[in-house]
Amino acid sequence: MGTKTISIMDDVYERLKALKIPDESFSDEIRRLTETKRDIMQFAGMWKDIDDKRAEEMKKAILSLRGGTRTKENIKKFKQK
Repeated sequence: MGTKTISIMDDVYERLKALKIPDESFSDEIRRLTETKRDIMQFAGMWKDIDDKRAEEMKKAILSLRGGTRTKENIKKFKQK
């Protein structure tokens, strides 16, 4: 595979550098950042073998990480204000 040299502004370089994963080349980073989104259907059934208890634990962990900001209760409270 060939290579190309491109010029970018210093601020853009700093942004790319900040987003770069350790040991990732800039080519790999740009490829990762510009790849098209996958079809959601490719994930259908991915968690079909997870039991209800584990699914509830995962849901609680996700909501905890989000700070609970997207729960139905918080949305209702916000709408009432």
